[in-house]
Amino acid sequence: MDGKKKIFSGMRPTGKLHYGHMAGALINWVKLQNEYDCYFGIVDWHALMSDYADSSKVAANCQEILLDWLAVGVDPNKAAIFIQSHVKQHAELHLALSMITPLGWLERCPTYKDQILNLQNKDLSTYAFLGYPVLMAADIMLYKSFAVPVGEDQGPHLELTREIVRRFNNFYGDLFPEPETLLTPSAKMPGLDGRKMSKSYGNALEIADDMETVWNKLRTMTTDPARYRRTDPGTPEKCPVWDIHKFFNKDEAELAEIHAGCTSAGIGCVDCKKKLMVHVEAMMGPIHDRRKRYEGDDKALREILESGAARARKIAEQTMDEVYAAIGLLK
Repeated sequence: MDGKKKIFSGMRPTGKLHYGHMAGALINWVKLQNEYDCYFGIVDWHALMSDYADSSKVAANCQEILLDWLAVGVDPNKAAIFIQSHVKQHAELHLALSMITPLGWLERCPTYKDQILNLQNKDLSTYAFLGYPVLMAADIMLYKSFAVPVGEDQGPHLELTREIVRRFNNFYGDLFPEPETLLTPSAKMPGLDGRKMSKSYGNALEIADDMETVWNKLRTMTTDPARYRRTDPGTPEKCPVWDIHKFFNKDEAELAEIHAGCTSAGIGCVDCKKKLMVHVEAMMGPIHDRRKRYEGDDKALREILESGAARARKIAEQTMDEVYAAIGLLK
């Protein structure tokens, strides 16, 4: 696409997205689509790796994620938006890479160990779950992505992909580039209880939430624990509401006023939250309008996914032709 460098990024379809996804990835995707040839995949095979026992919600979750992406501003005219399983070459390259990936690389993967501990209510002792980093590598390598947008804490996860690239290239010739880490600048977006915003914690503000729902959630949100009473001075840096303010509120003068009011007990927490809501409504209004335009328009959503998959498939087919030739398989 006009000689632009390619980027792949994806999200697992586990339900509606929240403000953390917006702050941590989607806002950046909207910028990247203007600079790079972007391929954004709803990675449903990855979802099945943990939800294989009950896959009844995967299809509906794919649609919810698509709606949230479009709402925030991911543009199908600028980026290829598609469902992973609709581009069969993802699974095909995954199989090819699984032939050369040492078992020890997967067993030592820190993400694998963390997921096993965090999802103890699910049986993850499967071949596919152990090998999910190989599928992740296939997702990236299929488009010869020059880089992958990740948060600062996710950079090490890409190293396994780079190791697989080096091993493939060593066996079969220099076919794939080693993807760089494209660090995503993102604001801190805590959940309603002060922990990381997560659907599993039940502490999320969802992109699809209407403003009444958002206010009802924010109204009871955890604040600086030192402010027991309205007259107690606070420390904004210890308050999760302040972190959300810094994402939505771009008025430096007002932020300084709120900071001073909190530290002097000049304003209360409810006052602070009301000021925050003004900025939340201003940013989320156009996002909700875009989401509503697509809701219920199954034909438009299907056309977006079909067009995106066709565009992705064109690159993927070319890559797999090169893979077959490099390995020496008969076609």
